[in-house]
Amino acid sequence: MRQAEAVFDRWHRFRDGAVQDGTFRRYMRPIMARVGAPLREGGQCAHARTQGTCAEILSLEPALWTFVFHYREGVEPTNNASERAIRPAVQMRKTSFGTRSEGGWRFIERMLTVVMTLRQQQRSVFEYLTEAAQARLEGRSAPLVLPGARVPLCLAGA
Repeated sequence: MRQAEAVFDRWHRFRDGAVQDGTFRRYMRPIMARVGAPLREGGQCAHARTQGTCAEILSLEPALWTFVFHYREGVEPTNNASERAIRPAVQMRKTSFGTRSEGGWRFIERMLTVVMTLRQQQRSVFEYLTEAAQARLEGRSAPLVLPGARVPLCLAGA
């Protein structure tokens, strides 16, 4: 827990501008080592469940520290943004009776993906859906949701 507190203390100081890039990485290296050492030790212990848990975490160790090296791309040490993004889907699933078919669930998944993606881009969901419906009526492909995409998002998984 102390190491987790240290990670977030350093992260918040860096994010708030009190610490520069190089200093942040330099602060993080000993923390990374202090987290990794007991995991490696646990991976060699006699207790099978502890050994398995430690091995599982160690197999993902590079991912634990992605934010240290890729913060410029918007990677943070938590998944809070992702959790917030899927919250409407989770709430809908819990409060509705769902659908009666696999196709219905596919539609909901795709629509929620489109809606959340457009909101993140600060684009109008109504305008996009209007364009998509018009394109369908005219026999054209749906407009692209993701910048630089080659295939409309709604067809990417089809």
